Amino acid sequence: MTVPEPAQSTRSTSKKKSNERQFKGLSLSERKYARREKLIEAGIETYGTQGFFSVTVKDVCNEAKLTERYFYESFKKSEDLFQTIFLKQIEILQNNVMQAVMQHTPSPEKMIKAGLTALLHTLKDDPRLARIIYIDAMLVQELHNQATIHETMMRFDRMIQAFVMLASPHIRYSEQELSLVASGLNGYVTQIAIRWVMGGFKESIEDVLSACEIVFLSLVEKFSNREAN
Repeated sequence: MTVPEPAQSTRSTSKKKSNERQFKGLSLSERKYARREKLIEAGIETYGTQGFFSVTVKDVCNEAKLTERYFYESFKKSEDLFQTIFLKQIEILQNNVMQAVMQHTPSPEKMIKAGLTALLHTLKDDPRLARIIYIDAMLVQELHNQATIHETMMRFDRMIQAFVMLASPHIRYSEQELSLVASGLNGYVTQIAIRWVMGGFKESIEDVLSACEIVFLSLVEKFSNREAN
């Protein structure tokens, strides 16, 4: 005679195993994600205050209050964590600039001032972000080898090009010409930002803003004159 399987017992065993995978209400994947986020926050603090080349994996783990075993659970090496942090910081910076610009359309002058002001305040309000993006990222060879820096600069090039086209929709320049102009503007602001960050933000935001604005405003004026002709 066939004896039916004890369904209730099977369910109890399954539930028990499920409960065993939980710790403090979190699943294994949730705990791993939480540890990864702790390491990212610790990396922002240590890299952003001491510099990438002065920080070891152990330093990051001490800041995160995790063992090195958990570091290598999420990242193969320090450069991988730094790259993750760099891209997150770039996203914050880009979003702040874009939001400021879009709030002041369609006036080109107001869009320029708002976007540049947002960029400068983001840097000065969080010197850790500023150091990671404009000092250490330029020196970490891994980011150059993987084209991360190049791709990031291209993202800002495209953002500036979109602004130029929005500010001067009838401008008679080819897309390639506008791309080169955007790249030049991006490089101009980047070099000013690097000098400002490396100098410890000695110049006032107003002075740095004025220096950045002048090229953008001259460009808008030139484009306006060309449209009029």
